[in-house]
Amino acid sequence: MSDTAVATVPFTAGQEGYASYRIPAVVATGPGTLLAFCEGRVESARDWGRIDVVLKRSADGGRTWGPLQVAAAGGTDLAGNPAPVALDSGRVLLVHVRSAAAASEELILHGKVAEADGRRVWVQHSDDEGLTWSDPREITEQVKHPGWRWYATTPGHGIQLSTGRVVVPGNHTLPPEGSDTGAEPRYNSGHCLLSDDRGESWYLGYLDQDTSGYINANETTAAELPDGRVYFNTRNDSRSPGNRADAHSADGGRTLSPRFRPQAGLTGPVCQGSVLHLGDPDVLLYSGPADPAHRALMTVRASTDGGTTWRVAHTVDGLPAAYSDLVRVDADTVGLLYETGDFGQYERIAFRTLPVTRFT
Repeated sequence: MSDTAVATVPFTAGQEGYASYRIPAVVATGPGTLLAFCEGRVESARDWGRIDVVLKRSADGGRTWGPLQVAAAGGTDLAGNPAPVALDSGRVLLVHVRSAAAASEELILHGKVAEADGRRVWVQHSDDEGLTWSDPREITEQVKHPGWRWYATTPGHGIQLSTGRVVVPGNHTLPPEGSDTGAEPRYNSGHCLLSDDRGESWYLGYLDQDTSGYINANETTAAELPDGRVYFNTRNDSRSPGNRADAHSADGGRTLSPRFRPQAGLTGPVCQGSVLHLGDPDVLLYSGPADPAHRALMTVRASTDGGTTWRVAHTVDGLPAAYSDLVRVDADTVGLLYETGDFGQYERIAFRTLPVTRFT
């Protein structure tokens, strides 16, 4: 890619048949095609209703984008939380959740939605770089315990480890105790989905379920470090210092050692974030809004010690901003797909490139 930075807008609210676009995720295929996913929300920006997982492809590093495609159709219901994984075989997996259109998070948390209408987990794949997709296949019984209420994959991309294992972070809520309603933050919990046969079968990895209310894992992202450990970084809205927490796994996501602890070095609001390890150089990146109280100030931070300490590497701008995802575009370039707008965080999903040299 040339030294000229790319700044494009693949998705704009109110255009191409959807009232809103949210929850970005992006991967690069082996030949270098970028696949940018998000939720296409038919009626409004709300988190429930008629929602499809939509996709745009770019063959030139994000300079231009092809027509909007529906990768996972929700029909009259919801298909969302795209978690794509680009495999070494060339196949792209798309793990996502489905639920009834009327099943809002509030109703699910309060246990007022039947299991069949609640959050269920599906996977499909593409063998032609996102041009066409297989029929979705349900894997709920493999990766969701009975009694769990809310359930979400990532948001953002999943990863394939150097061992071949596929890791997709997730989160769920536990059923409440006593007189609690189930909506209390202390029931937020973390897990990951694992596959050792490139997405044919799935099972649960670590479970992080601590109802003390100090740290409660929520939306989570992952990266493999050079020593083979998996680094997990999660949104946290409990009472620990800051709004981020992180953990490491030495066994490919089966267990955490130790469990999630506060990561106060990543200042920001309660919001999703993304991590990406560059491989060469040995730098771990984190993207997310950096304003301590508001979803604004999209910033990429860098760590050279496996996520222990962080420094600001690039501030995109001072505009409203929310969810994001990072991708290695090529040897010289990192891509950032993120929610932003001039007067609100969810006006558009933008894409921009940054030189790897910025992080070294």
